[in-house]
Amino acid sequence: MNRTSFKLAAHSESGSLEPAGQATAPRNVMVERSPAELLADLNHRERQIDAIRRISAALFSHQSVDAVVRETLTVALEVLGAEVGSLQLYDAQTDTLVFRYVIDPAASILIGYAVPASQGIDGRVFRTGVPDITQKVSERAEFNRTVDEKTGYHTESMLTVPVKRPEGEPIGVMQILNGSRPFDQRDLEVLEVLCAQAAQAIANTRLFEEAGRRLQHLQALRNIDMAITASLDLRITLNVFVEQVVTQLRVDAADVLLLNPHTQSLEYAAGRGFRSRVLQHTRLRLGESYAGRAALERRIVRIPNLMESAGDLVHAPLLAAEEFVTYYAVPLIAKGQVKGVLETFQRAPMNPDSEWQEFLETLAEQAAIAIDNAALFNDLQRSNMELALAYDTTLEGWSRALDLRDEETEGHTQRVTELTLNLAHTLGISNTELVHVRRGALLHDIGKMGIPDRILLKPGPLTEEEWVTMRKHPVYAYELLSPIPYLRPALDIPYCHHEKWDGSGYPRGLKDEQIPLAARIFAVIDVWDALRSDRPYRAGWPTDRVRDYIREQSCKHFDPAVVEAFLEMNL
Repeated sequence: MNRTSFKLAAHSESGSLEPAGQATAPRNVMVERSPAELLADLNHRERQIDAIRRISAALFSHQSVDAVVRETLTVALEVLGAEVGSLQLYDAQTDTLVFRYVIDPAASILIGYAVPASQGIDGRVFRTGVPDITQKVSERAEFNRTVDEKTGYHTESMLTVPVKRPEGEPIGVMQILNGSRPFDQRDLEVLEVLCAQAAQAIANTRLFEEAGRRLQHLQALRNIDMAITASLDLRITLNVFVEQVVTQLRVDAADVLLLNPHTQSLEYAAGRGFRSRVLQHTRLRLGESYAGRAALERRIVRIPNLMESAGDLVHAPLLAAEEFVTYYAVPLIAKGQVKGVLETFQRAPMNPDSEWQEFLETLAEQAAIAIDNAALFNDLQRSNMELALAYDTTLEGWSRALDLRDEETEGHTQRVTELTLNLAHTLGISNTELVHVRRGALLHDIGKMGIPDRILLKPGPLTEEEWVTMRKHPVYAYELLSPIPYLRPALDIPYCHHEKWDGSGYPRGLKDEQIPLAARIFAVIDVWDALRSDRPYRAGWPTDRVRDYIREQSCKHFDPAVVEAFLEMNL
């Protein structure tokens, strides 16, 4: 059988190799090939297998698209014996193919460079999905010579292969260039195999990166939520917020300007990433500068190049030192009301995708919620303080009215209240409980409102029957105050301050620690003030005599621990 030499030509539509310059041999006919051809084919297959092995071992160990692309190009150039390679990924926003990674001495010039996806050989391969092998670039009018012009490289032969997702959607193109040896069909086959694997790996790493970003975004939102719920200080919450903005959006700096509803101006509240502190003095009227415009018009303001537009910024001198380029201002709106503005700054051009902008808006919503919650809390706290002040003022008014009713005890309530609080604090009663102690001391004789004047104001000694009525005033206090929820915790003193340690007191005959501590404390102070005060029927006792009496009544009328603490006060 005569030996027949074949030259490899382009793929037919069926993907088979056909001999150049003659009719296709029948598929079932064995064609004898020369040893040189068999060796070349064997070498070609070995190169394919080696490339697949190497790329498979390396690609799936990486976790970033850049690493995947770099490894693919490195293996491709080694296997194909080429000099220059690049991978361009499609940017849907600009409809361009962007040089994502380049192996070339002039790589720094090309990385990030974008060419229209509708032009050139690379654009046609991307659109049609059909690979291209160019033996002589000089003969192809559609070859985009911009790259050669930028790098000074002379392209002789070129392979251009689409990079497609596993489901067939193109995501970019890979080009391998040579300035000496022309590529052949076998080279194209090798590159197609590598691109198929690279596309799968890129798809996997993109999914991995997207999942990682979403997880980080969720964690950031959770951190902000925790800051909102854990801290009542808006400044702390906003500091956590701007830290998450800078980290998750990968911007150089960010700040929050709060709207002062009284002055209708935006004022600096929190920031991160700035080189100076000048911005902390920002105060902008609505409509003034980009932030004021974002608040007034309730829309996002994006400035791609501040260097060209800085004249509209009040703090433009600051920007010269900060070297900011890209700027965003996002209004913070909650319940239909503008609460402030989030500003982000980048010191390099950036063209974020829709996911970035959506997350920016989500963060802005979180900040608006935090500000609104803080405002609601502050309003509630202020209302509570005003209400508590009104309550206490009312109680003080009641106590003064009681003192005025009985001229003999005028000023008594204020004195015993102050001393009771001092002694209670010494005995370790908390500040929260002291509020109730104070109210109880102010109202300790409120039950006397139910005692007839003929008994309460009687100048002489009371009869036994009158004492029975007088001893009902703690019960009257309980009946008067217990229906009032906020005064219920203050009942211990009005209801129990006439109980005695030995159980001989009234109205219930409680003893020892059955008597509430607040009432045990007040009982000592009440007797102290009563004995030291002048009465129509006796003069006030000297201090030493009163101290001796209180000491003598320890374990009888009074709690001994309270007596000991009282005597150490050196009154």
